[in-house]
Amino acid sequence: MGYGCAQEIEMKEFVVDPQEARTQLEQLLVELEATTATLEHEGIAEADDIGHVEQHPADTASELSDKDRERALIKAAEERMVEVMAALVRLDEGTWGTCVDCGSAIPQERLAVRPEAARCVQDQARAEAALSS
Repeated sequence: MGYGCAQEIEMKEFVVDPQEARTQLEQLLVELEATTATLEHEGIAEADDIGHVEQHPADTASELSDKDRERALIKAAEERMVEVMAALVRLDEGTWGTCVDCGSAIPQERLAVRPEAARCVQDQARAEAALSS
């Protein structure tokens, strides 16, 4: 094939194997549980370490900011764990890969990246918009 010639690429249909998705979801759940446990343990340890010491107000503010950040990370991990567990239930029920809102197939590319996805892109955007309003 010479330079400047168009190269034809055969597009194969991409399909996510449900068993592979289950393995990914189970591993993700383990990782999220470990992350949450670590963050919760660190928060308890820090509270024990610094609760008895007089601190400068700026240090106290920084400590509060760190605690807020830890709480936000824990909350995000817990929310994702709920999504992962729900995806495992959908796999068991045979509805994984189908949008929970409209019933259409969730694109395989989306499932490859987010195997816990419960909605097609359009319905996910609607759900997120509803939460922010």
